[in-house]
Amino acid sequence: MPYIIGEIKRFLRDDGLIKVSRSLKELSVKIVEAKKEEIAKTGEELSVCKLAEKLQVQKEEIAMAIDSIRPIESIDMAVYEGEGANESRISRIDIKKDEMSLLVDRLCISELMDELNEQDRKIILLRYYSQKTQTEVAKILGTSQVQISRREKRILALMRDKIEV
Repeated sequence: MPYIIGEIKRFLRDDGLIKVSRSLKELSVKIVEAKKEEIAKTGEELSVCKLAEKLQVQKEEIAMAIDSIRPIESIDMAVYEGEGANESRISRIDIKKDEMSLLVDRLCISELMDELNEQDRKIILLRYYSQKTQTEVAKILGTSQVQISRREKRILALMRDKIEV
């Protein structure tokens, strides 16, 4: 049993929760050493650009290596502990399923509205956002209520077809 626990601890300590390539691990060790050297010499920390120059690698590789050695923060990790109440990051997220579907619906409608020509967009905006009747829309656009009715039906069918695809 102690051997198994030791192996699990070693695995988590050495390999971490996310697999990182050996070259990235080696680079991160070099970065830490270079930073320590520079702090000892000048008292200042090296920037990513200067680290890239010194270690003769690209800036992107430096950034990835630095990210790979940062500790992983769990969404379940406690951010506040006190008086018998523990609060985690997940408890601070207040997105309900209904709000998410509403957001998706709004984005979908927005995209569909962008695809309409100006006249059709105006009809939909007046009918469904300004709560105008077909007769009121017809007066605003200088046409008949029957034409607005037919056009609205065609626009809604077109929008419905695009959603189903």
